[in-house]
Amino acid sequence: MIKRIEKDFARFREIIKGQIRKDLRKYVTHGEMIGKRGKYAVSIPLPSIRIPTFRYGKNDRSGVGQGEGEPGTPIAAGDPQEGGGQAGDQPGEHLLEIDVTLDELAQILGEELELPRIQPRGKSTMYADRDRYNAISRAGPESLRHFKRTYREALKRTLAMGQYDPDNPIIIPVREDKRYRSWKVKQVPQNNAVIVYMMDVSGSMGEEQKEIVRTEAFWIDTWLRSQYKKLETRYIVHDASAKEVDRETFFSIKESGGTKISSAFGLCSEIIRKSFNPAEWNIYPFHFSDGDNWGSEDTRKCLDLLNESILPQVNVFCYGQVKSAYGSGQFKKDLDEHFKDSDRLITSEIRDKSGIYGSIKDFLGKGR
Repeated sequence: MIKRIEKDFARFREIIKGQIRKDLRKYVTHGEMIGKRGKYAVSIPLPSIRIPTFRYGKNDRSGVGQGEGEPGTPIAAGDPQEGGGQAGDQPGEHLLEIDVTLDELAQILGEELELPRIQPRGKSTMYADRDRYNAISRAGPESLRHFKRTYREALKRTLAMGQYDPDNPIIIPVREDKRYRSWKVKQVPQNNAVIVYMMDVSGSMGEEQKEIVRTEAFWIDTWLRSQYKKLETRYIVHDASAKEVDRETFFSIKESGGTKISSAFGLCSEIIRKSFNPAEWNIYPFHFSDGDNWGSEDTRKCLDLLNESILPQVNVFCYGQVKSAYGSGQFKKDLDEHFKDSDRLITSEIRDKSGIYGSIKDFLGKGR
């Protein structure tokens, strides 16, 4: 029987989810809650929630209290009250910090953006090692009864109950004593996924552009983690050359100089080849740039790397073009023109933070 408090808590959680759905675009386009992220949950600031309740008695605002008393002194509108501070004329904003699990957040994101469930590569399988009976069970056929284990359990029970007679050491097992040979079910690790984030950190990519990438990466991670039991993440930064870094460095590094996108694509291809067999891994490279590249020759090299080394290995390759004051935006045009018939390459233009919402749907909306 479900306790009343459990039903009330479940109802409260549904109210919370409804409030998050209502303001999801705001949460997606702002990164405040990412800093309040735990291992399995995030803290989301919500307006104070007042749940409707019944009030007994008359609810007449013009009513008076009981008992003797004298009329009070009216306070003129705008007059300061005691306490030292100046009274404001606007209602205060009361925020309530609510912990929401990443699974709940992913569910809300999927429902609101109408994201299809991903069909991973490979098959999720379980098998039982029946060649060896490597486990003991309390249930099973009599042909598999483990006599030593059964006798041991019966002896322990008899001794504990004080029924053992050394002069007449007859032990009769009961149903609870019986033990049977069995096997353990093994799950083969499959349907793993890896995200390879790449970002242009040349001089034209400022703090605003990096914040957009950071926010979008959080939501991409949240959704893909809900689709895969195991998700790894690798990070690449590049200007004229590329290098692999950790997450903290990825979002804080400051570089300058020119841009050779092919350096990032080449390193991405090498990481996949060395560490992630496409037959066993679902691979998601994401590249973010402002669209500037070091000449048409390097762009041709990028197209060749995508055609020959990257696209045949991955579920989908996503390119997000973040608008900056210095970026030409040409690289997205080149990709769109060259891969217009490909279903494995998706591009999205992110003009500002408000574009994150649509970009996430562009990247994840195909369910690959």
